[in-house]
Amino acid sequence: MIQLESHIPSGPLAGKWTKYKADQKLVNPANKRKYSVIVVGTGLAGGAAAATLAELGYNVDSFCYQDSPRRAHSIAAQGGINAAKNYQNDGDSIYRLFYDTIKGGDYRAREANVHRLAEVSVNIIDQCVAQGVPFAREYGGLLANRSFGGAQVSRTFYCRGQTGQQLLLGAYQALSRQIYNGKVKMHPRTEFLDLVVIDGRARGIVVRDMTTGKIESYSADAVLLATGGYCNTYFLSTNAAGCNVSATYRAYKRGATFANPCYTQIHPTCIPVSGEHQSKLTLMSESLRNDGRVWVPKNASDIGKHPNSISESDRDYYLERIYPSYGNLAPRDIASRQSKKACDDGRGVGPGGRGVYLDFAAAIKRDGLSKIQEKYGNLFDMYERITGESGYKQPMRIYPALHYTMGGLWVDYNLMSNLPGLFVLGEANFSDHGANRLGASALMQGLADGYFIIPYTLSNYFAGVKPEKLSTDHAEFKRCEEEQKQKIQKMLSIKGKKTAIDIHRELGHIMWDNVGMARTKESLNRAIDKIRNLREEFWSSVNVPGTNDDLNQALERAGRVADFLEFGELLAKDALTREESCGGHFREEYQDSEGEAKRDDEHFCHVAAWEYAGPDKEPVRNVEPLNWEVAHPSKRSYK
Repeated sequence: MIQLESHIPSGPLAGKWTKYKADQKLVNPANKRKYSVIVVGTGLAGGAAAATLAELGYNVDSFCYQDSPRRAHSIAAQGGINAAKNYQNDGDSIYRLFYDTIKGGDYRAREANVHRLAEVSVNIIDQCVAQGVPFAREYGGLLANRSFGGAQVSRTFYCRGQTGQQLLLGAYQALSRQIYNGKVKMHPRTEFLDLVVIDGRARGIVVRDMTTGKIESYSADAVLLATGGYCNTYFLSTNAAGCNVSATYRAYKRGATFANPCYTQIHPTCIPVSGEHQSKLTLMSESLRNDGRVWVPKNASDIGKHPNSISESDRDYYLERIYPSYGNLAPRDIASRQSKKACDDGRGVGPGGRGVYLDFAAAIKRDGLSKIQEKYGNLFDMYERITGESGYKQPMRIYPALHYTMGGLWVDYNLMSNLPGLFVLGEANFSDHGANRLGASALMQGLADGYFIIPYTLSNYFAGVKPEKLSTDHAEFKRCEEEQKQKIQKMLSIKGKKTAIDIHRELGHIMWDNVGMARTKESLNRAIDKIRNLREEFWSSVNVPGTNDDLNQALERAGRVADFLEFGELLAKDALTREESCGGHFREEYQDSEGEAKRDDEHFCHVAAWEYAGPDKEPVRNVEPLNWEVAHPSKRSYK
């Protein structure tokens, strides 16, 4: 068992971060030049962290598997970024953003981390504006805001439907400046293979050059993982096909604990699955629910009719009916479950009955077509290119899909894992969203971690350790390299009859059918058995063509699928042991009389952090109790 120390500062909640910064140990500018940092990932968290740490004087090596840092998946985020600016004068505040986030996460997040996030959010917007991020503005020039799910105020800043892209370009230009200055050495097309731990401390990584196949090591005084989430365990998700769990899962196998892997977010506003040919799904931004109304026919007999021919009286605007206080902006987990329920009742629309309508007729009538085009035009264009239908002329068809993961490597208040020297940022850690993330909070966390938190906490760590960049000739680096070479050769030598993509697709069906929006003890046990059998099949039947001596995307995919096949079992096991429903984790056995999630605060008001025990051994479940100073758990109601 591992003792999980959160290292939360003492004192009142609202003053903890201020106290931390006042008490932290410092590294003087001359000494900062002696320390080296590895940052894996160049999305909002990783790009912001690498740029900011280099600006402070540290020597940074930045790694990404894309051909350019600006192609990180943060670029795909659409709707906006939250901040407690209260520009609308509608009652927002740091406290209200903090409370909405805690409640939205179903009281399964760490209070101190969430309050710090709400505090820091105010600075993020100023930082991005100074970088030239083209946020939408009101007629008079002030920054515009819109609403997102789980909030009754307008706190979401946005750049049409391209917010992630514009924020990433801001971080990328800051990163590029440091590359030019020689403080960041960029390693694109480089795949993370392993974490090197020496004397209980993270000291470097093993990587593979994706164009030559060369395997080599890099050492540093600290390693930062900012590698995103694990949605693609389910094969189909809104994430890019290259997104994977490998960095965090391989760090887990080296001793870092993995927290709350069962917390997966299924987004209610995605283009429905159209066939087995798909490699990913497409998100329709949650911002569309500001003006779009979600409905299905009241009567199954109206299924198949053109939606414009169904009268208002024959439509069920079920989110507005069930959650009148929040309506179409109910949180994602709740909205997704209600969409599934409507389809399970036989009122789903489109192929296979797996879809609901998102209707803009009322908004167009109220505000005019040009205003809706101005706010969401690129999203409507994307929808029409994919479906061949105009969302202006008839309702869009949407259905829930995997979008984000709230679990991740366990970190303390410093964003450091239980392994000294290993820090984890953004979606790769578990710390801020509990069991469900509110829309527009992912970009907020990524930039908060990278720009405003890690510069303080990493310096605090470095002040207690001497700079010592180990030689990669060290025996542990060589051992880790050899392990990875053997694993790669094993995959290349099997020469079976199935591709890694075939096996990954089978895993996706197992996960969606048994560990998806609704879970039961029986379905989770079934998933674990099927995943184990599929994993055995992978290691006997996979076919990986080519060699390790050049570009080989099949080999890259196979290595990631091998990790998904192990991690999927851990995810299902975590869901099986958490005998309650909360946020995105919905166990059908644990729901109230109205079909809402039923928490068990007496037995499960804690973080579950899993410890790797070795191959073919049961992982160890460690617990960090969640303590409440301000936002005491209560019934989570949006009605």
